[in-house]
Amino acid sequence: MSIVADADGLPRCPWAGDDALYRHYHDREWGRPVTNDTRLFEKICLEGFQSGLSWITILRKRERFREVFHGFDIAKVAAMTDEDVERLLQDTGIIRHRGKINATINNAKRALELQKEFGSLAAYFWRFETRAEHRPDDLSWASLRLLGQTDASRALSKDLRKRGFNFVGPTTCYAFMQAMGLVNDHMEGCFCRDEVEAERNALVRPA
Repeated sequence: MSIVADADGLPRCPWAGDDALYRHYHDREWGRPVTNDTRLFEKICLEGFQSGLSWITILRKRERFREVFHGFDIAKVAAMTDEDVERLLQDTGIIRHRGKINATINNAKRALELQKEFGSLAAYFWRFETRAEHRPDDLSWASLRLLGQTDASRALSKDLRKRGFNFVGPTTCYAFMQAMGLVNDHMEGCFCRDEVEAERNALVRPA
């Protein structure tokens, strides 16, 4: 599968398809570097909910996820109780999976620990940015489809799990890294690729 210009004349990565919500996500969010702790926490949680599902399923439910998890305010999620878990298991607007709901609350507590240790989640996550020399020369659809995980995502997954995070396997971590701009996986020819690269080049990495 190759880059094809859509009806609006813009060439996109083929995974964006023709769903308006998915296309907007591809155009305006995916791959653009993020250093906001709330957004980073939200994404690592939602990638965990995606496990075994498609991202479009999660994307369509994202606003409800934000409502029930207090806008992914880390401290508020960390304070959620067993009663909150039971309530969320009845909410048809989200993915009703006890393990993933519990993991989100647990991961909020672990995120608070990371903030205390590193100053911010951003400072922690951006330590795992994929190095340029570890990127494939060919950024075609065929080569990118094979990148389900990388050395960097395996390192991030291993470290997160060591720190007590759940639902953060290396494939989940790589999807998180792709979405949050720790790597630019827009295909060659996609109109977003150069825009994203310019944003990454201009970014002051958190420290």
